[in-house]
Amino acid sequence: MYSLENNILKIDIKKTGAELCGITGLKHNTTFMWHADPAVWGSYAPNLFPIIGALKENTYIFEGHKYELPKHGFIRHNKNITVLDQTKNSITFKLESSTDLLKIYPFKFEFLITYTLTDNTIEVKHSVKNLDDKTMYFSLGGHPAFKCPVYNNENYEDYTLEFEHPENSKTHLINMENGLITSNTEQVLFNSNNIKLNRNIFKKDALIFKDLKSKTVTLKSANHGPILTVSYHDFDYLGLWAKPSGDYVCIEPWLGIADNEDTNQKLTEKEGIISLAKNKSYQATYSIEIHNSHLV
Repeated sequence: MYSLENNILKIDIKKTGAELCGITGLKHNTTFMWHADPAVWGSYAPNLFPIIGALKENTYIFEGHKYELPKHGFIRHNKNITVLDQTKNSITFKLESSTDLLKIYPFKFEFLITYTLTDNTIEVKHSVKNLDDKTMYFSLGGHPAFKCPVYNNENYEDYTLEFEHPENSKTHLINMENGLITSNTEQVLFNSNNIKLNRNIFKKDALIFKDLKSKTVTLKSANHGPILTVSYHDFDYLGLWAKPSGDYVCIEPWLGIADNEDTNQKLTEKEGIISLAKNKSYQATYSIEIHNSHLV
């Protein structure tokens, strides 16, 4: 376990998966992250790479060959991640391609993720470098789960997710048997900037948005005001999710998306896939701001 701390906030990161696993306000010992109860959902904030969500038949095709990858890729739960650098307010984790990884993902790469703690904000920066002699293809994203409700004597229904702008947006429905994106949609936001949380909102799995104008979303308590804000200016998709019985909500910035049901499984044609030329690097950052009223 690694930690970063200043005079108001402490964050904890697991070496396995380079997974953020704790955000704590020091003055009142307030916790803002889900506690990863394995009876409900045993993760905190998985890092997603080189795919988001599920592949059709867990398989993709590249240059005529079939490869298998687990849901959300191979960063989460990965024990081979190393610490590249640590300073007083930041820590960088690294994973490089290996003989074993090349069997399931045929690209030589370097994946870095850096957590930086500045005042009341956690910055999560991803950097991917193509070390191969061919173009590589990937997606990446975050899956942080935030405690909800945060305070005692509150209910899940006391919370809303508030967007930066009013939105008219649909969720793209998931086939819950295989995790693939269907052609069906449901309207979620009707010229509105907020979603009121309740225990049934994720009964059809995640809410998946492809067309939001907003690049920030705030978890807000009816009793205590704004709790935290996730900013995701570098990300094109947003997922919102929780297990119906879980006291948390995931706010997930994505570059990429799960396979569609009608996919041809070709990696180069996958929706949302990023192509990166040889010797080039790609960076994407999102941030989590804890509102100061909960830290003083």
